[in-house]
Amino acid sequence: MDQLLYALVTIVLGVAGAIGYFYGSNLLLDRIFPSNIDDMARASRNMRRANMIRPWLFLGPAFISLSVYLVYPLFSSIAYSFYNRSGTSFVGLANYRWMLTDDEFRESIFNNMLWLIVVPTFSTLFGLIIAALTDRIWWGNIAKSLIFMPMAISFVGASVIWKFVYDYRDTGSEQIGILNAIVVAFGGEPQIWIALPFWNNFFLMVILIWIQTGFAMVLLSAALRGIPEETIEAAVIDGANPFQIFMKIKVPQMWSTIAVVWTTITILVLKVFDIVLAMTNGQWNTQVLANLMFDWMFRGGGDFGRGAAIAVVIMVMVVPIMIWNIRNARREMEGR
Repeated sequence: MDQLLYALVTIVLGVAGAIGYFYGSNLLLDRIFPSNIDDMARASRNMRRANMIRPWLFLGPAFISLSVYLVYPLFSSIAYSFYNRSGTSFVGLANYRWMLTDDEFRESIFNNMLWLIVVPTFSTLFGLIIAALTDRIWWGNIAKSLIFMPMAISFVGASVIWKFVYDYRDTGSEQIGILNAIVVAFGGEPQIWIALPFWNNFFLMVILIWIQTGFAMVLLSAALRGIPEETIEAAVIDGANPFQIFMKIKVPQMWSTIAVVWTTITILVLKVFDIVLAMTNGQWNTQVLANLMFDWMFRGGGDFGRGAAIAVVIMVMVVPIMIWNIRNARREMEGR
C-alpha cells in the first residue's frame, strides 16, 4: 500500500508541477511582453517576441531532460570507454581490444544476432497475419484489444508470467509450469526449458514476440485500412484470389509501414535487457550485450571502462537503424 501511495503522490505532484510550470511560465511571459496596451506598435512587437519565446517554454523541459539523461551520458560513456575500470587512467583502445578476444562478448554478439533475426521477423509476420484476419471478422476489435494487451505489461512483468509457463519440477512432482504440464500429459519428460543449450534463447525470444506482436498488429492494421478500395476491387474484377490480393496488392502498398515496424522492433531487440536479466541473468549461454554491459558496469566491483565500451558498441549498432527508421517514417508521413 505504501508503494501504491507513493506512486499516486508522485503522479499527482508530477502532473500538478507540469500544469503549474506551463501556466506560470506563460503568465510571466505575458507580463514581460504585454500585448494589451494602448501602444499598438509596441503591443505588436511584444506579441511577436512572446510568440517566438513561447514554444521554447514547452520544449525547454524536454531539452533539459534529454541533455541530462541522454546527451551527457552518451559523451560520458564514450569517454569512459577509453579509461580503466575505475575511470581514472587512460588506456586507449585496450577495452575494445579486450572485446575482440572475450568469449562472453562473442557469445553476446551471437545471441543478439539471433534475436535480431527471429524477433522482428516473427513479430512483424504475426502482426501482419493477425491484422489481416481481424480486419475480416466482426469481433476483430475485441481480438485486437486482447492481442495488444501484453504491450501494457512491463518486460519484467511479462518475464514473471512466462516463468510460470516454463517452470520445472523434478520428475514425479506435479508440474505447475504450463509447458511441462502439457509435455507430461502426453507422456514426455519435463525439461528445464530456460537452461536448454541454444534453444533456451528461443524460449526467451517468445516473450518479446508475444509483447511486440500487438504493436506490429496495430500499425499494420492501420496501414491495411489505408489501402484504396479501388485497387482491391480492380484485382477482384481481374480474377485474383484473396491470397493473390493480399500478397500482390496489399503487402506492396504496406511495405513502408512494414519496414518501420521491423526497424522499430530491431532497435528494441538491440537493447534487450530486462527479459534476459529476469529469466536467466545471462546464464546457460543466453548472455546479450545489454546484460553484459550491466554485469561489467555494476557487478563484480564494476569496470566502467569495459561496461562503457560495450555501451558504445550497442549505440553504434542502434543509431544507423534509428536514423533510417526516422527518415522512412518521415517519408511515410509526407506520402512519398
